[in-house]
Amino acid sequence: MTARLFLDDGTKFVGSAFGAKTTKVGEICFNTSFCGYQEILTDPSYYGQIITFTSPLIGNYGITEDAFESQKIHCSGVVVKEAAKSVFYPKSIATIDEFLKKYEIPGIEGIDTRKLTKIIRQKGALKTLITTEDISDKEAWEQLKTTENIYLGNLTPFVSRKEIEIRKRENSKYKVALYDFGVKESIIRSLLKRNCEVVIFPSTATYEEVLAVNPDGILISNGPGNPEAVESGISNIKNLLGKKPVFGICLGHQLLSLAFGVKTTKLKFGHRGGNHPVKNLETGVIEITPQNHGFNIEPEMLSEIDGINVTHVNINDGTVEGIEIPDLNVFSVQHHPEASPGPNDSKYLFDKFIERMSQYQKSQN
Repeated sequence: MTARLFLDDGTKFVGSAFGAKTTKVGEICFNTSFCGYQEILTDPSYYGQIITFTSPLIGNYGITEDAFESQKIHCSGVVVKEAAKSVFYPKSIATIDEFLKKYEIPGIEGIDTRKLTKIIRQKGALKTLITTEDISDKEAWEQLKTTENIYLGNLTPFVSRKEIEIRKRENSKYKVALYDFGVKESIIRSLLKRNCEVVIFPSTATYEEVLAVNPDGILISNGPGNPEAVESGISNIKNLLGKKPVFGICLGHQLLSLAFGVKTTKLKFGHRGGNHPVKNLETGVIEITPQNHGFNIEPEMLSEIDGINVTHVNINDGTVEGIEIPDLNVFSVQHHPEASPGPNDSKYLFDKFIERMSQYQKSQN
């Protein structure tokens, strides 16, 4: 069965279909990871995007029960050079074709993904239509033209929990209030491993609701879309600053920056993959980090805000990867310290958060 990809610049790709028989419009992006495709597909931060995998073979170890980052696939489509047809991994519960079919996601294989990636790098994250249905090219181009680019808006309501959820293990030592703007399961697991009770709040929760549980610390999660459009989240974060230790990850990093008055800008094609070098300015160590974001904070504005220190910088393009405000007990990073998929170089940041909460507990006694 034929599948087609239509880019907003007029480019068309024709390949073979896998996954669901449907048509979707989204923002095209590429991910450079060589493994971890299931974690990528189930990462809520990819809501509304069509993911191009630069690794040539995707799906070779199937889908497993322990590699979900959320309950379902959140992207709008999948582009690969080759999708594995058979799987021999004993823990696999489905092929990638079956996985995409289950969640009504279309896939296209057999196209030149290197050419597509070069187009994205040159022209940016274009609005794109993917179809595995029998519609005419004229219909496809018209649907692409008339469909709104949702990725410039607030997408967090589509991926956030609707009710408060509590996760904990016996004898939890710290209570973390986690703002769910599209949180990955690995972030929650990283906190549980460190003896935390995690109270997960919807993105729409007020700062009063968060403070009412008397947490030892507040974590602001990753998520999709335009950070400047998350207006209620920014407002609530402003009212939390200085009251508890705060740790922001990815979108959480951007929302914290906006709460301080630092603007964000859209990157041309974003940072997505498990191999991005980031320099820790406090230690001088180069950390290899997993990343997934399409926006960054404006470095020029940081000098205008008193008390903000830049802690991490992206080696490839110099974008700000981490900030800290010592007087308010706040720090954040643009990359993903929980990995999954990716390297573990930055997992120490969770230990740093634990240390901040420990110091806070002592100050209250």
